Amino acid sequence: MSVHSEDYLANDVVDAEERADIEDDEIDSPTFLQQVIDAGLLISTGVDGLYGRSATFEDVVERISDLIGAWGADKPVEVLRFPPAMSRQVIEESGYWANFPTQLGSVFSFCGDDRSHQRLLKALDKGDEWTDDVHPTRLVMTPVACYPVYPVMAARGHLPKDGKLVDIFSYCCRHEPSKEAERMIMFRQREFVRMGTPAQVQAFRDDWMEHAKRMMRGLALPGTIASANDPFFGRGGKILADSQRQQHLKFEMLVPGINPNKPTAVGSFNYHRDRFSSLWQICLDNGEIAHTGCCGFGLERIALSLFRLHGFNPAKWPAITRNTLWGSRHV
Repeated sequence: MSVHSEDYLANDVVDAEERADIEDDEIDSPTFLQQVIDAGLLISTGVDGLYGRSATFEDVVERISDLIGAWGADKPVEVLRFPPAMSRQVIEESGYWANFPTQLGSVFSFCGDDRSHQRLLKALDKGDEWTDDVHPTRLVMTPVACYPVYPVMAARGHLPKDGKLVDIFSYCCRHEPSKEAERMIMFRQREFVRMGTPAQVQAFRDDWMEHAKRMMRGLALPGTIASANDPFFGRGGKILADSQRQQHLKFEMLVPGINPNKPTAVGSFNYHRDRFSSLWQICLDNGEIAHTGCCGFGLERIALSLFRLHGFNPAKWPAITRNTLWGSRHV
């Protein structure tokens, strides 16, 4: 595993001749998804938003994950990894059904007997409805990498004196099928979660926003940070979104180019205040309710940004980008 040099992260200069390798049609084409599939980087499964990945694509994603993870190398970080499915009860408690019901992927399973199984098979043979004996399980697909962390931390008791810093990685699922390359149903997030006092959590978020700017410069990506809100659902969604913006609880790292109509959010920097800690009773060492925040990145979205803006062959990417991702071991 190679880790970037800070010298490359701090360098804003990209050789214009290296950018000349990027074909105009790769930047301006409205069929970027098809180009990525034709190039063999993503593999179509026949379902919009669900793709296989090539070795080249995976190598880039792994290097991006290493780059993000390097932020915690000299910090007291606990590394936790969870599967891409989680407890349905935790999601119900979190309010996700109230705020994002259309995104959630529930896990269903056959729950019938032998007779109902035969009925199911006959229905399948005829092309009829076959879901009468298929019911929800106790699982849902993980929608956000950090969600499984909060009840786990609460179960341990009070946080350490200096709070807690956690490194999270997970496949996530959001049921929003799309022909836009960056809007995947299954994707990966690398996150850091901070639990502690309000000052500790806000300092964590501020530090990550500055680090993320340097990280984007090291990748030669034109990223900018802007205030944002989550896509809350329903009549009260606009009120929640407006409140989130007014309180500056969420910022996003935006990169233009993947989608010709709008910048793409490749990372987010979130201050939850005491929302999750009050829900699951995550307390400081003195017994007071902690505050929490998370800073996370969509690995596929950053990879797609690189392929979109630098071309489909990583060996021809700008030197600053290759050094940031692979160090002296250039592709």
